[in-house]
Amino acid sequence: MKIFSGNSNRSLTQAMAKYLELPVGEALVRRFADQEIFVEIQENVRGEDVFVVQSTSYPANDHLMELLIIIDAMRRASARRITAVLPYFGYARQDRKAGGRTPISAKLVANLITHAGADRVMTLDLHAGQIQGFFDIPTDNLFAIPLFARDIKEHQDLSNLTVVSPDVGGVVRARALAKRLDAQLAIVDKRRERPGESEVMNIIGDVEGRNCILIDDIIDSGGTLCNAAAALVDAGAKSASAYITHGVLSGGAAARIAASSLLELVITDSIEPTKTIRETDNIRIVTTANLLGEAIARTASEESVSSLFD
Repeated sequence: MKIFSGNSNRSLTQAMAKYLELPVGEALVRRFADQEIFVEIQENVRGEDVFVVQSTSYPANDHLMELLIIIDAMRRASARRITAVLPYFGYARQDRKAGGRTPISAKLVANLITHAGADRVMTLDLHAGQIQGFFDIPTDNLFAIPLFARDIKEHQDLSNLTVVSPDVGGVVRARALAKRLDAQLAIVDKRRERPGESEVMNIIGDVEGRNCILIDDIIDSGGTLCNAAAALVDAGAKSASAYITHGVLSGGAAARIAASSLLELVITDSIEPTKTIRETDNIRIVTTANLLGEAIARTASEESVSSLFD
């Protein structure tokens, strides 16, 4: 078994390799003067079980192209099996036709990864579960819920806790966390007037005097989450915190979080945090290295991965 990394999240790959007690494989990923990507695998991978770690985060297209070229290089170097490990799967929000004459880009990206030569895919908290079906190869969708549940038990008062879904679509995720914590459940009912903007309409459930935890898979601009936190506080919540798997946090999102009603935002390192994110007082990062590392170890030894979440 060998583990390699693209340029998107080397620190996470190194942490995973440390958990697995393996060195990170030697691979050169660089660019020509016109930004064309060049990859050279600098060690023998013939007959090896290879894991390529790469989040397709900003700049999404560059990191996606890196992943495809690394997979192609591995295939041509006669690797026995190639697993694309995507802690964050970009384009996942384009999982259906949202209107006339629009693409289903998540399916296109799945096709690209498959045709590049990947034999299986491992990812974390897909935006929509059906994206697993977009791949014609085995796909493991891991969950951050156990990580979050453990962190909440260490940092929160469980006797006065309500888990909140920021929209109706996230109820299944929120219910799964609430069940692990034996906590109450609430839902923020919102109406999106236009892309990137949302208006909180109503809180479903009792949040008065409760410590509320919002749970979601992606935070991008942060507008929806900040509006939901403000609505919870206005409804009488004692505090509002948030646990989000993928901290995209584009543009001025970190500043928006810092100025919001959120007591704390906890994200994972599925996307490498920028310096601004690391320096924001009410943003905290938990690592997924051990979870992903254990899933890789079980895949390599042909053991059950789903039992990680029992």
